[in-house]
Formats: sequence, structure tokens, C-alpha cells
Amino acid sequence: MDEPVKGTTTRSGGRRAGQARATQRRIIDHAWRLFTEQGYAATTLDQIAAGAGVALQTVYFHFGNKRTVLKEVVDRAAVGDDEPIPLLDRPIVERIRSEADPSAALALWVDISQDINARITPIMRIVRDAASSDPDMAAQWETNRRQTLSAHKVIAQHLSDQQALRHGMTVDGATDIIYALVSLDLYSLLTEQLQWTPHQWRDWTNRTLAEALLGSQSSEGPARTTGSDPHRTR
Repeated sequence: MDEPVKGTTTRSGGRRAGQARATQRRIIDHAWRLFTEQGYAATTLDQIAAGAGVALQTVYFHFGNKRTVLKEVVDRAAVGDDEPIPLLDRPIVERIRSEADPSAALALWVDISQDINARITPIMRIVRDAASSDPDMAAQWETNRRQTLSAHKVIAQHLSDQQALRHGMTVDGATDIIYALVSLDLYSLLTEQLQWTPHQWRDWTNRTLAEALLGSQSSEGPARTTGSDPHRTR
């Protein structure tokens, strides 16, 4: 009897895994679009399946229910791709953990936060608006809140470990300040209602956080636009 060609099973399994991931990506892409266009409650799994070009059972097979689809949309919006790597395990966060300059580490965190806010604000607005009446939305909102606080605590702890926080500032206090200043609500207010550019938001947020959190040796933070006034370009 002929033996199987070595590596055939591995290649076949790799192809199936790649196809499954492509299917999941397509489902999430269309769910993201439908959720933001028509809301969570109005979007059905049938619509998601039709938009992704798959059978309804395929959506159930990969995700089980609509709440899980939403969770995957939020998770992907947070990190920007579908790689199975949590934000806090990604190279950019490792770079922050190894950054010896507190102001540079804080600036990197502001950069990450701006990217995340730009991606996640539309879908989290849907979640927030429905949270008061929809248990799934309320659970997703609370999950995101806890995850966001935990993420911000990483940079706060890093600054504390470097003894860079202002005298008397605790890690929890620093975490709260970061959470408030880079929040989706404040980001939306400044970039949508007041029409600040992302560059202006990063400049102001970095400078404000540095002044609020860091000791006098780092209070200025790295300047991105010397003497810039966000209101002058509006």
C-alpha cells in the first residue's frame, strides 16, 4: 500500500484553518457594517449571513449567537485585526513596558488610544445607547469598561515602577485619570462635535496627561506641535 505523502495532512489542515478564518473575517466585517448602520437590535443573524455570503448555520457554527458576534466585532475594533493576540501581549505594549523615558511611554500609550478610539467609537456608541434596555449590550459595555481600565492600569503601573508619578499619586488614581482623559465620550466630543483632528487630540491629551501624572522632570512630555492651539485651525 502506498504511504501518504508526508506533509499532505498538515497542508490540508492549514488550508481548512485558513478558509475558516477567512469565513469568520467575512462574517465579522458584515456584522460590523450592519451593527453601525442599523443598530444591534435591528440586525439579525440572517442578515449577517446573507451579507457575508454564507449559510445561517455557518454563523451559528463559528459564533453561536449574535452576542458573540458583537463581542468579536468589539475585540477586532480594539486591536485592529483578527490575530488571536490580546492587546496587552502585542509588541507595541511590550515596547511601552521597556521604555525608560516616562514621557515617551505615555506618548506611545496616547498613540495607541487614539488608534483604538478611532476604530471602536462607532460600534461602542451602539453598545452604549442600547445598554439601558438590552442585557447583552449592558454586559458588553461592562466587559469593555473593565478591560479598558485594566489596560490603562498597565501604563499607570509602568510609570509608578519608574517613580515617575507625581508625589502622592497612586496607581489607581493615575489609572482613573488616564481612563477619563482618553475616554470614548471625550474623544467623540473633541473630534466630532468640536472637530479636532486626531493630531490635535493626541497633542492635547498627551500634554494634559503629562501635566496631570508626571513629576516635574517630565511634566511637559514630548511636544508634537510646538505652541499649537487646537482651536486655531477650526
